[in-house]
Amino acid sequence: MGYSKRDTGLLLVDPYNDFLSEGGKLTGLAKPVADRLGTLANLRAVVDAARQADIRIFYVPHHRARPDDFQCWAHASPYQLGAAKAQVFAAGSWGGEWHPDFQPQAQDVLVQEHWGSSGFANTDLDLQLKQHGVRRVIVVGLLANTCIEATSRFAAELGYHVTLVRDATAAFSEEALHAAHEINGPTYAHAILTTTEVIAALAA
Repeated sequence: MGYSKRDTGLLLVDPYNDFLSEGGKLTGLAKPVADRLGTLANLRAVVDAARQADIRIFYVPHHRARPDDFQCWAHASPYQLGAAKAQVFAAGSWGGEWHPDFQPQAQDVLVQEHWGSSGFANTDLDLQLKQHGVRRVIVVGLLANTCIEATSRFAAELGYHVTLVRDATAAFSEEALHAAHEINGPTYAHAILTTTEVIAALAA
């Protein structure tokens, strides 16, 4: 399997301090799985390999919370309401800033923020990928069973070739991670690889 810079994009989902930095609002919940997988180091490695291979990186960010986000919504999901209550990735806060290791560079593409789990729904992600000639996406970030799965599944529905990286993500439990990669992932992903395998493929 090869990944060409002409038609491959790396989707970096939600690389916020609240997920990845010590003291982040969600870091502790993901820590047991993330520590076992080496998530942070693997994310660094995949991003570095993509840059070396001249693969464009698309930042796929979750909506930055504001206190009154869902006050007038008819059908906000439990997931959205919980995030709003905790003010996860709060606008203007440290938690809603990029992790220091994942600061966007000039050639990167910052996609519109997604309100739910899918980076495609109600954003410009599909447009940006098509305008940059991308047909294959490698998806990394958090969480495996929410935003990674929803974004990747949507990508497959739109006709993209989808690669998941099983150790460049995390979840709040081993069960959720297992469901994302062993049960749900094989129903839509074209490849489910490790960081080592992805780096080798990018180098090739």
